[in-house]
Amino acid sequence: MRWSKSMRGDAWNPVAPSDQQRSPLSGVRTQHHHPRILAATLATILAAIAGTPACAQATPTSPRFVVVLDAAHGGDDLGTRLGNEAEKAYTLALGVRLRSLLAARGFTVVTTRESDTNVDPDRRAEIANRANAQACLSLHATESGAGVHLFISSLAASQGSRFAAWRTAQSAAVTRSLSLAGVLNSALTHAGISVTLGRSALPGVDSMTCPAVAVEVSPDRSSDAQAAAGIDDPDYQARVADAIAAALVEWRSQTRENGRP
Repeated sequence: MRWSKSMRGDAWNPVAPSDQQRSPLSGVRTQHHHPRILAATLATILAAIAGTPACAQATPTSPRFVVVLDAAHGGDDLGTRLGNEAEKAYTLALGVRLRSLLAARGFTVVTTRESDTNVDPDRRAEIANRANAQACLSLHATESGAGVHLFISSLAASQGSRFAAWRTAQSAAVTRSLSLAGVLNSALTHAGISVTLGRSALPGVDSMTCPAVAVEVSPDRSSDAQAAAGIDDPDYQARVADAIAAALVEWRSQTRENGRP
């Protein structure tokens, strides 16, 4: 419709009016309206359209939960012998398996090594600290003992400070490391795997500022002959990895319940 200005004032009058005209937005035949009303209606519609994507984008997302997997040894540091395999190969393979399981459960996973390379303890700690991790597992293996051995730093617990001493940085996280070990213990025991808990000086781990536990896998020497399995048994390796992944899911839940990221 065209509009012309009346000779008698400022009012606007329609030219060549018709009873109805099709709306270009909706395709619905509508009655003629004053331009100001039409403009207001168009503004409302456009605002609604523009607001729809914004509402969809406003969905909150959970913050990252970072886990560091520290496969021990590597390069010319073979570790102990596990039959025909070196410990360095076993820990790297375990790290790869755990990384896949954790990524599928929504974790952000950082590794200290991805190949057969030797990474010194200070560099391992630096990687964990820069990642601002909520948990770090130092992965080891041995033919001695039975089940899984969990070790926590022997450093005495202390209050955190802004500038922590490098060699004793773990002292501020020891209490939480003990809690993490407890969650790992529960999950492994639930999976039918025996667990031994201990404390020791742990190069690398002692310089980490996050909750950290050394996890050492040894053969399953169950009293049940059918359940007993060597350290290289695929089913046993899968049980250990699945239990560790389940423990970290529980750790994430507990950490967030306590108001941590």
